[in-house]
Amino acid sequence: MLRFFVLVLLLANAGYYAWSQGLLLEWGLAPASQSEPQRLAQQIRPEVLRVVGSKTQPTVAVPPVPTGAAQQPVSAPAPAPSPAEAPVAAAPEAGECLQAGVFDEEQAATLRRAVTSLPQGSWTLERTTIAGRWMVYMGRFADTDVLAKKRAELREMSVPYDRPASASLEPGLSLGRFSTEEAAQRGLSNLTAKGVRTARVVQERTDAPGYMLRLPAADSALRAKVEALRAPMAGKALRPCN
Repeated sequence: MLRFFVLVLLLANAGYYAWSQGLLLEWGLAPASQSEPQRLAQQIRPEVLRVVGSKTQPTVAVPPVPTGAAQQPVSAPAPAPSPAEAPVAAAPEAGECLQAGVFDEEQAATLRRAVTSLPQGSWTLERTTIAGRWMVYMGRFADTDVLAKKRAELREMSVPYDRPASASLEPGLSLGRFSTEEAAQRGLSNLTAKGVRTARVVQERTDAPGYMLRLPAADSALRAKVEALRAPMAGKALRPCN
């Protein structure tokens, strides 16, 4: 009995193999065909399709077109612009530190009112000191006749002169101004060697409070606005910070 069942299994396996491989097709025994040759006829230019990596542009799938419909050309996706073609924003203009001065108390008050129209934080008025000034001086003379006589004598010796800045020294003559007393004394010695008499060194101006206008980061636009403030700037020009 066991041998009979083994023989039946062997015959069944042999029959299934012959059926699945189409060997019994002549007797009408074969599995149903799974091929669909009509789909191959509906393909549109399959040779233009290609498989690409994941880092490139995605491939566009082309749906099948019914038989008889007009075939449209397949357009490839537009390439992304390269970094060199991307617009580059212009770098902001780098500002430079500029300053002007020294301004006295009255000049600084006028300037402070004028620069309030500038952007906040773009300027400062820093307190400093206006150094005293020394002068080689002749005077005070008794009257204008004596003053005229001294002027004539100085012209003959080719010694330049002008009026003192202080009204308390009028009528008198300034023969030179100096930033220190020592420099003024040297100037007096040079004039004495030329024949100048009765001149002496005086302090024309003592140390006084002053102010410096500072623009920490001035671009061309800010500089133009400040330079347009001619009267408040009192003739002081902008220059690089020390």
